[in-house]
Amino acid sequence: MVMENVTTTQLSKMIENPNIRVVDIRPVEFYNGWCTHNQPRSGHIKGAKSLPFKWFFYLDWPDILKAKGLSRTDTIVLYGHLQEQAQEAAEHFRRAGFSSVYLYHHFLTQWCTNWSLPMQKLENHTKLVSADWVNTLMETGGAPELKNQKHALFHCYYFDKDAYLRGHIPGARPLDSTTLESPRTWNSRSPREIEKALVEAGITHDTTVVLYGRYSGPQYDDPFPGSSAGQLCAFRCAFILMYAGVKDVRVLNGGLQAWIDEGLAVTEHEPVEKKADQFGAAIPGCPQMIADLKKAKQILKSPDQNLVCVRSYKEYIGEVSGYNYIKKRGRIPGAVFVHNGSDAYHMENYRNLDHTTREFHEIEQMWKSAGVTKNKFNAFYCGTGWRGAEAFFNAFLMGWKKIAVFDGGWFEWSSDDNNPYETGDPI
Repeated sequence: MVMENVTTTQLSKMIENPNIRVVDIRPVEFYNGWCTHNQPRSGHIKGAKSLPFKWFFYLDWPDILKAKGLSRTDTIVLYGHLQEQAQEAAEHFRRAGFSSVYLYHHFLTQWCTNWSLPMQKLENHTKLVSADWVNTLMETGGAPELKNQKHALFHCYYFDKDAYLRGHIPGARPLDSTTLESPRTWNSRSPREIEKALVEAGITHDTTVVLYGRYSGPQYDDPFPGSSAGQLCAFRCAFILMYAGVKDVRVLNGGLQAWIDEGLAVTEHEPVEKKADQFGAAIPGCPQMIADLKKAKQILKSPDQNLVCVRSYKEYIGEVSGYNYIKKRGRIPGAVFVHNGSDAYHMENYRNLDHTTREFHEIEQMWKSAGVTKNKFNAFYCGTGWRGAEAFFNAFLMGWKKIAVFDGGWFEWSSDDNNPYETGDPI
């Protein structure tokens, strides 16, 4: 089937039409801003939706189209790196009932080279790395957008080291989140304790640290269901390292699953520990990243600040507490609710079906609809800090400056009977 092609001049006019949807079928890292093919500009065509070619073969593809807001009444314009893939993607759309599908084949040669044509990218895209990037780093000791010779890869887990031992990326070291946060309060540990944990792990303030985890689906009858939410654990560890003052913290987009999806091998071999002599800087290096209980109460009183609830709706209305160790149910009065995941261990509204981070435009729009914008100070919170850390990291990737995590979250707030709370559907 031959699809009609559009020219650069035609597409530059079409992108202003809301009924014409431009779709980028390249891998998400290129959409976000990583360079390839020596292109002079990175990122994507302004307004384009990210729909990687490999997703077209998922059984959930109809659900993906719905989540992307793509309708059969839309005119679709597809572009990527390979004409053959774009042609095949167009045929998928046609079989799905889309009658108006076009191809654009000049992204690298014409769009990227013309600075008058609008492009967008994730501001801090280099902090979200691909499996190919990690593989290059571990095989050669270097990788694109990395000048630092001091680097380390960590497989993050909570409590259950078997999540690491049963298979991890070659060269990755284990990192137990309980060395960075207290299993009693779930708050970040003291500066002295964090420093000890980082030195033991061989992390200094100027080490480039790459983190990832394994997602295996939580078992709710497990006393420690969080032990299965490994990628969520990686975001939590990333946040605490940033708070401590590690200058370059990166997360493998999609976690261990992204590595496996690329057909890369895992190992059960644990590398020899490499301890550091000292961290090399005062901890915390970025104290403003954590909002304590007092700060959270101040935020609630300020019109230009948001305490952002990153919990499931069932937790928000008090139907469940979300955790087997939290008794009280409900929400913090005045907190801003944004749609999140289905429970305490899922973040569906921040993830794609392959566990990679969701298109940042979609997250930004989700937040904007709730009044969460970059011009305000936003402190994210959940039950104990994990989901709040992932939301924080998304805001960081987008280049937001005025952000923090209310570390104590619902656990600390609900532990004091003097703190007010609400239940039920908000009026």
